[in-house]
Amino acid sequence: MASRLNPYIQFDSSAREAMEFYQGVLGGELTMSTFAEFGAGGPDADKLMHSQLETPGGFTLMAGDTPQGMSFSPGGNISVSLSGDDADDLRRYFTELSEGGKVTVPLEKQMWGDEFGQFTDRFGISWLVNISGT
Repeated sequence: MASRLNPYIQFDSSAREAMEFYQGVLGGELTMSTFAEFGAGGPDADKLMHSQLETPGGFTLMAGDTPQGMSFSPGGNISVSLSGDDADDLRRYFTELSEGGKVTVPLEKQMWGDEFGQFTDRFGISWLVNISGT
């Protein structure tokens, strides 16, 4: 799979409802994972940690709920997501795009098995980078 660029929307607590709505409109395959599926309990357990809609038209839309302890800021609740399996390119994108910005999650192996990192670039844009199966 080549690298791709797609939006990632953060919701307060309505990611499941929103993504099911988007699927009803756009069609496609929707996958969803809760925080509980990755070992988190408490009030966030049933919230979506991650969801992804792949449409027949070639669109990819990702979303998740904001867990307690993280701020939710409507209008600032969307990130640009770069994902794929071209590790060299994606690592370079992470390094170069984050220069002059603020890394909030270092690019490293995560509990779901992929390499993931997050940063805000020098222009205030939030980015997510996920390298599959590293």
